[in-house]
Amino acid sequence: MSHTPLRTETNCLNCGATVQGRYCQACGQENTEPKETFWHMVTHFFYDITHFDGSFFVTLKDLLFKPGFLSREYMLGRRKKYLHPVRMYVFTSAVFFLVFFSLFYVSENDVAIAEQKANAAALNFNTIREEAFKNAKTKEDSAGIIKGLELLGYKEVDENNIHDSVVRSKNSKSGFNFTVGGDVSRYKTLKEYDSVQKALPGNKRDAWLTKVFTRRSIALNEKYKGDQQKIAIELINKLVHSIPYLLFVSLPLYALYLKLLYIRHRKQYYFADHGVFLIHLYVFTFLFLLFYFGLDKLEKYTHWKGIGIVQAIFILTGLFYTLKAIKNFYQQGWGKTIIKFMIFNILCIISLVLLFVAFLALTYYQI
Repeated sequence: MSHTPLRTETNCLNCGATVQGRYCQACGQENTEPKETFWHMVTHFFYDITHFDGSFFVTLKDLLFKPGFLSREYMLGRRKKYLHPVRMYVFTSAVFFLVFFSLFYVSENDVAIAEQKANAAALNFNTIREEAFKNAKTKEDSAGIIKGLELLGYKEVDENNIHDSVVRSKNSKSGFNFTVGGDVSRYKTLKEYDSVQKALPGNKRDAWLTKVFTRRSIALNEKYKGDQQKIAIELINKLVHSIPYLLFVSLPLYALYLKLLYIRHRKQYYFADHGVFLIHLYVFTFLFLLFYFGLDKLEKYTHWKGIGIVQAIFILTGLFYTLKAIKNFYQQGWGKTIIKFMIFNILCIISLVLLFVAFLALTYYQI
């Protein structure tokens, strides 16, 4: 119910029927004044999302402090005083990704700083190596110095043995070359690459997958005029912004895993019930990560080392919350719950890696 004043007229603006009371008996529209202030629009929008008549706070409290309870209440049909799971997901995910995208954005300055640190590390290594070899008089001394440097974490690298999938370009503006596939530094255009491939014997040509990624790498070099730094930045930022879609795809997949794990209770738990449980778990994860990012920022500004301990405790609490939520929702003993929790997490991690690789490949073709 809105807080807009009622109209004095009794004709419904939507269907024209005579209204008796606040709502039209024919179509259900509220018979309020159609003109409203901008502030009322904003508050009405916020109200529609969160139901600030109390359901939002009741839902939030039960979600945070009663693991699995909210999902079970929804499954049993007790839904009136709670916010709908999808609406809760939309609201919390919007807030979460608004914060997330503002925190995790890669700019050219970030890449430049990282590159400066890498160059400084390489320079320090060269200085250490030169000073060490000054006192070497025999081959045995040199071998001992190399072994000592390797024990300290330094390693001599033969640039001629670097794999084709990562190519270091001397001519790139940023000092590195971000490519996937074969050596693309020899080709300026796709036409040149295709003509070279056609001229080679069949057994010497690139394999299908290598050819696909090599052609894309050459196309990106053409598009960004060889600026490998821009390619890397675009790929990272595009991949970060695809995370909401990745989560959206993962939800029904994870619901399928839960359905299979609790297949013996298929008459009690429908596929949608598993989905609702996961939605509530995702919402909790969004809130959990927002608090975790807040601790990260606090550590950055205060330099208090105790925050690391707080974060570790917080992570353990989050894991226990998830385990407790599964136990409460599916109402099985601790033994079965822990075993299924471990299997579920293994399946989720494997799926997440595969989804990440798939989205990375897709993103590579979208930049």
